Amino acid sequence: MNNSVSGNRNLIEKTMKSIEEISYWTWSDLLATLKHCQDLQSSGIVERCLDSLVGRLAIPSEASPCASTSSLDSPGFWLSCDTKSTKSLKDGFSQATWWFEDLSILSPDMIEMLIKSMVSRKYNHVIIGRFLFHYQKSKFYTASPDEKHQVLETVIDMLYTLDTNSISCKSLFRIYRVVLNLNISKNSRNKLECMIGSQLDQATLDNLLIPSPYGASYLYDVNLVLRFLKAFLCGGDQQVSPMRIKKVGSLMDMYIAEVAPDPCLKSSKFLALVVALPDSARDSSNGLYHAIDIYLEVHAGLSDEEKMKICCALNYEKLSTEAGIHLSQNAKFPSKSAVQALISQQLKLKNLLQGTNNTKLYTNSPCNFIETKGKAKKDEACEPTLYSERLDISVDNEKLREHLQGMQCRVMELEKVCKKMQSEMAKIMKSKAAAHSSSARSLPRLCS
Repeated sequence: MNNSVSGNRNLIEKTMKSIEEISYWTWSDLLATLKHCQDLQSSGIVERCLDSLVGRLAIPSEASPCASTSSLDSPGFWLSCDTKSTKSLKDGFSQATWWFEDLSILSPDMIEMLIKSMVSRKYNHVIIGRFLFHYQKSKFYTASPDEKHQVLETVIDMLYTLDTNSISCKSLFRIYRVVLNLNISKNSRNKLECMIGSQLDQATLDNLLIPSPYGASYLYDVNLVLRFLKAFLCGGDQQVSPMRIKKVGSLMDMYIAEVAPDPCLKSSKFLALVVALPDSARDSSNGLYHAIDIYLEVHAGLSDEEKMKICCALNYEKLSTEAGIHLSQNAKFPSKSAVQALISQQLKLKNLLQGTNNTKLYTNSPCNFIETKGKAKKDEACEPTLYSERLDISVDNEKLREHLQGMQCRVMELEKVCKKMQSEMAKIMKSKAAAHSSSARSLPRLCS
């Protein structure tokens, strides 16, 4: 009995001594221990092994990690976000990622503990993100559907703890396309969408063209893009700069034009897309006008009220002269929208003509004449240039006058149509009133 107790004590003492000397274990010993302890939910041995493992992740790939006997407290083992290296970025990445394949054997639970330890020690978030993407790809080759489900949720949850700028937007979209075929938790899906949305200005049109969910009638997942936009505008921890908003504005104009020909896309969804961004997101409304023009052509059965709701997203002042004239003559758009486009173009023309007239008044003023006469010799060489500029202005004015005449004709035509409709409506109302009175007189009196 005494021999058994003493034997157990000796075993415990040896185990404790071995754990205390864990910083001197070889890399292969640490990996073997972690591999055998993966089923343990919480263990001092696992935590000590992970701490020692994280401390060795800065060892260059040329060195043999298995032969390492350096101390855990050695500063050479730490690789933080503040580390400065004189080597090239490519060499730095190759030296910092040599351990990817070795640690890919760990279970998702063990990976979660590892990443949390690395984050707490301020390990480089870019390297952590690259490892998580590598881990997901390597695990998916042999994993079962349930294992894929767990791996994907762990990777997404751990990516969510990292700095957004350290994660590749392209890689996030690749992960999302994998998610489409797996039923992961709503919480993990929301985290992934939030990460993508915060980097929407780095996305491409192909990234956004994700097929709609099973059972949906429309072609592309418009609701998903709307959620991306919401996450982007919220900004998270980052301030959304005007430049980033304008990049997203250009991207959305292309996306809206791409989904506009879908005959199954409801007007409410299309309206949500065109009004999702603030007016400051677009320097020009030409792209949005083009997308709306396509949508109205495909969905010719919309009522004027529905069309006007969509057209309210247009800033007519940001339309070019050509686009404004095209809209005013576009039969697919409601008449109110055409009139607004005409008014906007007239105001532009009026302001331009006023500016030209002010220039002429200044040129023909007596004071300017005296000043010009006094400096005639000095400015003699500049006269050809000024004359050519006045010619250019006159040519532009002629073009604008022609456009104005065309717009005025369009307004007159619209006024004639409105008057004709009013007269026809009046006739219809009179005929209805006459029919009502005659029918009322012909009805028999039920009570005398």
